[in-house]
Amino acid sequence: MASAAPFLNAIAEKFNMSDILSTFSFSPSKPTGAIVLEDGSVFYGYGFGAAVENVGEICFNTSLTGYQEVLTDPSYAGQIITFTFPHIGNVGVNAGDMETRKIACRGLIVRQSVTESANWRAEGGLDEWLVAKGLSGVYGIDTRALTRRIRDRGAPKGVIVHAPDGVFDIPALVKKAQDWQGLEGLDLAIDVTCDAPYTWTQGRWDWPDGFMPSGGDHDSVNHAANNSSAPHIVAVDFGAKLNILRCLVSRGARVTVVPAKTSAADILALNPDGVFLSNGPGDPAATGVYAVPTIQAILDKGVPLFGICLGHQLLALALGGKTRKMHLGHRGANHPVKDLTTGKVEITSQNHGFCVLPETLPNTVDVTHISLFDGSNEGIRHKEKPAFSVQYHPEASPGPQDSLYLFDRFMDMVKAA
Repeated sequence: MASAAPFLNAIAEKFNMSDILSTFSFSPSKPTGAIVLEDGSVFYGYGFGAAVENVGEICFNTSLTGYQEVLTDPSYAGQIITFTFPHIGNVGVNAGDMETRKIACRGLIVRQSVTESANWRAEGGLDEWLVAKGLSGVYGIDTRALTRRIRDRGAPKGVIVHAPDGVFDIPALVKKAQDWQGLEGLDLAIDVTCDAPYTWTQGRWDWPDGFMPSGGDHDSVNHAANNSSAPHIVAVDFGAKLNILRCLVSRGARVTVVPAKTSAADILALNPDGVFLSNGPGDPAATGVYAVPTIQAILDKGVPLFGICLGHQLLALALGGKTRKMHLGHRGANHPVKDLTTGKVEITSQNHGFCVLPETLPNTVDVTHISLFDGSNEGIRHKEKPAFSVQYHPEASPGPQDSLYLFDRFMDMVKAA
């Protein structure tokens, strides 16, 4: 379509039809954005959002909806997100779709320019939101080519740049990408965790009215946050998505959230009926330096444990297993996973770049879920202790809700204990 721009510009000027140009998405001739990879490759495009540059791991997400939830997922700390779906920004942004209090990703790459939002829930546009959050985006990139490159060669280190003057120091940007440490060996949970313990009382979304108060969609449990007899769940925040906390509240839990480095003694002092290990970014082995001893102490006390994503990897480490960096990871809302305990297949939402090595797990641990994409581990359960975890995101946001039953499974375990 870009080759038709001069022709349409001429028609619009001749017939005074400036509105005709708004139907098409043409870019200025001089690039104002760039993606510079560690091997020296450069993808030129056009910048939007904040005029900044950031270094990170470049990954891709295949979700068709929920770009704001993706951008605000703390598990994307240190990463620049390539969206394979073209219509990013079309529904704007709103406060209800925030999944964190700290934006952790380092930028976004999209195919098309961001259009004006057209959705009744929109409270603003994506471009202005990115400026306010200090994040840059680049559009006009051949996202198919970039995605294939990541698929074939793995997730590279790179720099995203929005330079309104169109000036890029490519050698310096290549060096910046090469000099960045990368995610392996990096503890990022400490950067995205909460600063102090707090109570969470908001339940899941009740369409179209908004979020439910505590007690959620289980009417038999009224105002769990104020009910001292309701099960008390302590959620360890390694970068928790807020919809996970909503799912717990909607199942009648009183939820207290604590920072990632909270000791086992301090967690147990809160008298939890169950402990939840949240999702989060970075290398689980690095976070495990302080998290694994805490998890092991909680396991020794027999307190029910449930982990998601990074929480799954940390539980596996605490049980004696090992993890590794994946070639490109799983990121999207269309990943098929088989529940080996029921034989059912669920379509899941995922975002992780590390995985558990099932062959390293002790005999006291069962593998409960596997990926039908690549056979990698997606869930474990201890045979003797009330502890289980999954690699994917049953809370979705965005994505299908096939796996919400896992929150019921956890609460049933808590009540039984």
